[in-house]
Amino acid sequence: MSRPHQPLNQQQQQQLVWQIGHALATPLPPGWQQMRVEYRAAGRHVEIDLLVTGQDGLPRPVQPSPEAVQLLGNLRTGMYQPGRGTWLSAILVYGSATVLGTDFLLDVEPPWRQAPPPIGFQDELRFFPRAEQYIPSWFRQRAGLEPAQPAELLVATPPAETPEALKSPRVYDGVDESGRPVVDREPLSPAERDRVLEYLDGAPVVLASRTYDADAFEPDREPLVPLNFRTDGRWYWPGAVAYYLREHDVAPDPELLTHIRALRFTLPEVGEPERELAVAAITGQPSS
Repeated sequence: MSRPHQPLNQQQQQQLVWQIGHALATPLPPGWQQMRVEYRAAGRHVEIDLLVTGQDGLPRPVQPSPEAVQLLGNLRTGMYQPGRGTWLSAILVYGSATVLGTDFLLDVEPPWRQAPPPIGFQDELRFFPRAEQYIPSWFRQRAGLEPAQPAELLVATPPAETPEALKSPRVYDGVDESGRPVVDREPLSPAERDRVLEYLDGAPVVLASRTYDADAFEPDREPLVPLNFRTDGRWYWPGAVAYYLREHDVAPDPELLTHIRALRFTLPEVGEPERELAVAAITGQPSS
């Protein structure tokens, strides 16, 4: 059974890192110079090492407080990304009055004192589910899983030679009885989301209006959905695609997303002929 996850935003994560530092420092005698805590976990298996550097400049191991251990676990849970998992190890370094550094590793095997048994990694996948592509080979082996199947070869859409050959995505997957949009798509990881947005926003605008459309997911909001179209010479898409990804984490049409991934998020060169084809496809007028 999966644990409930309450995702933390960036500000909440930073606040929790400060709380962890306070919980680690409270039992210590005054005069310490630096704390370095390393937290490693897989399922219910948890290891934690705390080194405290005193005024003599020598780091010494210290038993962390139960409160600090609990807060570290809360941070790990709160940083879970659906389908991506959460970090398996973290290193937090504190000075006497500041956070000196943080490092969170999702896919690298931690330097265990004692490697968890297979059930630890199986529990990890139950508590923090990962999509197949985000389970490292070493993790699969530790968990006793079958080797991953070869990834399906991604193929980009070829350049269009006619307006009819240009493809256009679905903005969402349908509407419910009340007319609200319905989406049935896997969310993107934050890192991939940024790369997809860079691709979508980087393509040239071929048609645009000075007005904005209403947000289909939040109709009461001020209209901010761009009424424009962009193209990469293979696809053309409305500004709503990037808007809903940015504002509501709605991934693009899976076919367009596969195309972008196949191009390794690199926008092709788009010249005047490609722009004219897109305008013709959008307006239904023949290209010159």
